[in-house]
Amino acid sequence: MRQVREIVRLSLEAGLSTRVVGERVGIGPTTVRDTLKRFGRAGLGPVPEAISDAELEQLLYGVPGVKPGRRKVAEPDWSALPASSSASM
Repeated sequence: MRQVREIVRLSLEAGLSTRVVGERVGIGPTTVRDTLKRFGRAGLGPVPEAISDAELEQLLYGVPGVKPGRRKVAEPDWSALPASSSASM
């Protein structure tokens, strides 16, 4: 699970650099920067205590498993297509 609360606390409240936050949390500084950008875009101030970690992640990263805009055309239902004989090639 992402450690959004700890990243925000160390970076915004304690004023530590992204490198130091990354070392303390065990992630890279680029991931810290990305998390802080997402947090800023979400328009959140201090992290509300009433919000769960799962809700916080959903606000920042969206619904897991959904990648909108990835395919221009829907992939066909391969199980509904008749089996082709690849041995005849």
